[in-house]
Amino acid sequence: MLTVPKFKFSCHQSHLTDVEAEPLTGNAISPINTSTTTPSWKKYGMGAALIALVGYVTLNTSSPFHNAILSTTTADVPSSHYSVVPTLGKGHHHHHKKSEEEDDETELFDERRRFIVRDFDARSTFSNFLPGVAGVFGKPVWSFYVNRGQGLASFGLASKDFPIMEFNTANKAYQVTPYVGFRTFVQGVRGGHKKKEDGVSFLIEPFSPANSKVEGVEDASKPDRTMYVGTNEMEILEVDDVHGVTTSVNYFVMPEEDFAALVRRTTITNTGDDYLTLSALDGLAKVEPTGGRLQWGLKNIGRTLEGWMGVYHANDDLGLPFYRMSTEPSDTASVKIEKAGHYCISFMDGSDDLLPIVYDTEKVFGFSTTLQEPNGLIKSSIEDIVANPQYGDAKTSSAFAAAQDVKLAPGESVTVTSVYGQAENIEDLPKIAKTITKKHFITDKFQRARDMMNELTSKVETHTANKLFDGTIKQNYLDNSLRGGMPVILGDLDDDARSSNADEDSRLKVYHVFSRIHGDLERDYNDFNIDPTYFSQGPGNYRDVAQNRRNDVVFSPRIGSFVVKQFLSFIQADGYEPLTVQAYAYQIENPNEASRVAALITADVNNSTQTVRNILSGGIFRPGQLFSLFDQLGVTLSVSNQRAIDEIMAIATETPMALYGSGYWADHWEYYLDLIEAYTSIYPDGEESLMYDTELRYFFSTATVKPRSQKYVEDYTFDGKSKHILQLDATIFDTDKVAEQEAFRNVTTGLVANEANWQRTGGPANGRAFTSPAISKLFLLGAMKYSMRDAYGMGVEYEGGRPGWNDAMNGLAGMVGSGMPETFELSELLKYVLSVVKKYQRPLVIPAELGEMVDTVNDALDELLASGYEDSEELSHKVPKELFKYWDTVASARESYRNEVQYYFSGDTVEIAPEDAIDMLTKWFDQVQLGVARAMKIGSRGIDDDGTSGLPPSYFSYNITKWKRTNEKNDKGLPLVNAEAMSVGVFPLFLEAPTRYMKLIVDDQDKMVDMYEKVLKSGLRDDGLKMYYLSADLTGQSYDMGRMMAFAAGWLENQSIWMHMSYKYYLQLIRGKLYEQFYSEMKGGGMLPFMDPKVYGRSLMECSSFIASSAFLDPSVVGRGFLARLSGSTAEFLSIWRLMFIGPNPFVMNDDGDVEMQLIPALPLWLFEDKEAGAEGARDKDGNLIVSYKLFASIMVTYHNTLGTDLFEVEPTSYIVTMTDGSTVEVEGSKIPTETTVKIRKLLGVETIDVYF
Repeated sequence: MLTVPKFKFSCHQSHLTDVEAEPLTGNAISPINTSTTTPSWKKYGMGAALIALVGYVTLNTSSPFHNAILSTTTADVPSSHYSVVPTLGKGHHHHHKKSEEEDDETELFDERRRFIVRDFDARSTFSNFLPGVAGVFGKPVWSFYVNRGQGLASFGLASKDFPIMEFNTANKAYQVTPYVGFRTFVQGVRGGHKKKEDGVSFLIEPFSPANSKVEGVEDASKPDRTMYVGTNEMEILEVDDVHGVTTSVNYFVMPEEDFAALVRRTTITNTGDDYLTLSALDGLAKVEPTGGRLQWGLKNIGRTLEGWMGVYHANDDLGLPFYRMSTEPSDTASVKIEKAGHYCISFMDGSDDLLPIVYDTEKVFGFSTTLQEPNGLIKSSIEDIVANPQYGDAKTSSAFAAAQDVKLAPGESVTVTSVYGQAENIEDLPKIAKTITKKHFITDKFQRARDMMNELTSKVETHTANKLFDGTIKQNYLDNSLRGGMPVILGDLDDDARSSNADEDSRLKVYHVFSRIHGDLERDYNDFNIDPTYFSQGPGNYRDVAQNRRNDVVFSPRIGSFVVKQFLSFIQADGYEPLTVQAYAYQIENPNEASRVAALITADVNNSTQTVRNILSGGIFRPGQLFSLFDQLGVTLSVSNQRAIDEIMAIATETPMALYGSGYWADHWEYYLDLIEAYTSIYPDGEESLMYDTELRYFFSTATVKPRSQKYVEDYTFDGKSKHILQLDATIFDTDKVAEQEAFRNVTTGLVANEANWQRTGGPANGRAFTSPAISKLFLLGAMKYSMRDAYGMGVEYEGGRPGWNDAMNGLAGMVGSGMPETFELSELLKYVLSVVKKYQRPLVIPAELGEMVDTVNDALDELLASGYEDSEELSHKVPKELFKYWDTVASARESYRNEVQYYFSGDTVEIAPEDAIDMLTKWFDQVQLGVARAMKIGSRGIDDDGTSGLPPSYFSYNITKWKRTNEKNDKGLPLVNAEAMSVGVFPLFLEAPTRYMKLIVDDQDKMVDMYEKVLKSGLRDDGLKMYYLSADLTGQSYDMGRMMAFAAGWLENQSIWMHMSYKYYLQLIRGKLYEQFYSEMKGGGMLPFMDPKVYGRSLMECSSFIASSAFLDPSVVGRGFLARLSGSTAEFLSIWRLMFIGPNPFVMNDDGDVEMQLIPALPLWLFEDKEAGAEGARDKDGNLIVSYKLFASIMVTYHNTLGTDLFEVEPTSYIVTMTDGSTVEVEGSKIPTETTVKIRKLLGVETIDVYF
């Protein structure tokens, strides 16, 4: 078992010796003085100097940077016209050696919980990103960084198509960032107090790769470099003993401003023992201009693209450069003149004078096209470069702030602040410059960036004996929100609204902010988008958003059933869902209300009221778009932004938005029960109304699933020696559906109305959007998935052209494949619908077309049962004729139903009586269980797997052994066929099947333990890492199965540790109350933050998508995390946190039908106090161990462990609920009565809850 290291928090301290340092050698930029005298500044220590520097830069709790910027002058040293900061007292102090107990390697996090990466540029590579969160009323930039060069590898606005620094994939970013990214060049003179010529001059580049350390090689001439990975910032630090210069660089995204910007602060400190005069260039080596979507052009016609590029200026000096193209590059009749541009505005702390910007790359680098050497600077001076002409046309330019003739006494520092962003017009630059150069503006913004992130993550504030665990919860909450969005409530206009949830008050609207698809340097296949607007968000993949919003209602009860209704609305008539989830859109249907609100929120300046009235009445909108329009049209508001949006949203109607994408994934529906379970855990009293009284529409995608006769294709096998049948091009882009949507295009605006996204009744462009109660849509979904079971009745077919959660099995659909994970979820879905019908005894009202299909399916089942077929003890891989006939009949009924509802519903419905529904669902459920039993018999096959492991298989393929041509061909000229006989094929084990199967046996602890032991002993266990493979050894499998086979073993989905699925597995352990096993896996290194930090290679608070497993051949890579942070594992971790701290059902119904509250955690004693790890626990006034956490992002809950034991399924003995007015409610027993429970759930005046065990 991995021993958890003792985590110490340290300041920025460098560990130097008193040995004389050597000058730079080799390819480094070396000192250029000719003096042969050994300068005295080479010999010095660092201790007090660097401690004081750090205390100044990072430890001031009132502000991240010192607010009192001072200038100093001496008799010998002329005062610089820039401010310098005294960070040392007089005299010089030697650095003390650390004891073994203070070894660097044990200090993983600093005092701000920032992850420390020492010698970051000499370690294995990793990529990461700043969150891209600027606040609800802020405009974000996206930014990615790597542990090479000065970190920042790419940043820009909206998407990779609009970069300020070009987007490169991770493998390229690791190579080019040190050269095309941020650079710092310092021309310094030591001594020479009377004049420069008397001193020792040098030219250095902090963070240059030429001076990177080599791991395992001791070299005192190499500087110490450290990276600090924060929640909303990243800092790098270089301590250069040779030149007595320490350089720190900090990056953060500008929060809560009406312009989007990245802020960079570079601090240079004189750590020598004599005076230093310096000039410096600090900035970006390659800046991309504005000019439309550039990503494709930069990668394919980069040189040609430079012909459009130019640098313009907003003033007469070099302080406000504006980087833009003359027009958007195109070869069309329509020419768009480019008005917007990128900017770099720089200044010294303590001065509002702008620094000149060196934008001509050749002036810095000469003809060194690799940009490795600043050849231009070597032969010139910064002062000369600034004084002479520069040229920025027809080439990619730079953005270096030029600091000139800065004089620093020992211990003094100077800071260059640079702000990079985009402005709509060059005239906006002076306004931005005036804003950012105000005294304390940047330091206040930096502090606000930190505070804002603390506020966002405080919703899961947790206090245990393990502070690293507490921090991991916050990090996971943040990353979960970045992928799924963070819900905010709009429309809070009065006390009635504030005491209601979104189901109770129609004025309240739920809007998710900060979300985006998980694209980054490593996930380069995804095109992320982060709107640079207020209420910023971007679209996300369906499964990602559905999973990452799972616990929204647990953290924010006021959203009610919002997320459930959103996703159930996306269920289509054919049983599938779209690919991309977009932000909700809003519309104001009553023009009188639009006029009223417009008058209420505007000052009638520049005709603002009429402008807002027109905007609100003009069609659908999103909050961020409104504020952008207000800004563009010069609207003057008479109220705050928050009040304005609340007034608008209170009168708006809302509608979910999505896009089809490509193909239909088999797993999108599998996350609905998680959403429903989370909702009913908070609102058990709302289930009936949600299921039966909530009418939901059906999403209308532009694709149609083909019948089997149009997608079963005859083709040659890979070796060309025989023929086989593949399922290809399973969906078709339906031009008739597109034409149907075109009928809703507004001839004035050119926009397609939102009504086009919902399936209607009747003929073209008429009829209403067809709706069904939520329970009916779930029944439809269950019926469709039940009808999709494969010919052996085991897995659910991948007949929509895409696989399930494990989309690396992309070839499985072509192999006429099916999945057991979907079958296990189908079992749970049928069980839930059955339980709801039994509980409420209300009929199911379904589309008449579905009723016809169901009748056919049930008749076929009756015929199968009447045939007398029974499974034999040993199942043949050849599908029995009776089962094949049943499959063919059911599949034909499904295809007939889809044909009928391809464009419209008739509008007719049929009603299924509760008793009939119960009978039908019970029979279906039993058939699914028979299929599960067959799957266990058929089993899996692979290396060291003879099918007797007792673990459920994940996938099957079907070989069509007999077929008949239809006399038609597909688009590629291949014959189409109908299947007449099949045999089943098997695969090795995958972790997904036992993980999802555990849902079926979660209430049977003996079966759960048995399944756990079997997984532990199987080929799914990585004994080296003490984790679980996504798949067992795939050696010998066909490449037809998909890209899993294309990857090396241990990499990506091929037998790697896929953290999301591993966390799903761990979640099932704690759900099944296998507490000993669960916590053993957690502390044993299977979960964060308990992994080995040296092996994992990145912050122990941040999840990765996958970890290279022991199957990977290169041992130096094994155990490292890849594809950072935006992983579904964060959703599983939050579900685990919920079970650990809150329990599965915090709200329950009593015998009188009233809601009550109970908190039953599952916490081990070591989270109260871990003596083995040296972590003392907190105690109450009576000496009892305590832990605490924030409930509903608002109420602090404290558990008092009077038993001094693990709290596994231990019911509370009493509660003390403290109200905001200071009054208390004392409760004896395990449940809180209804009156107080309602106040807690509504967040009405409840401050804290103390729970005693």
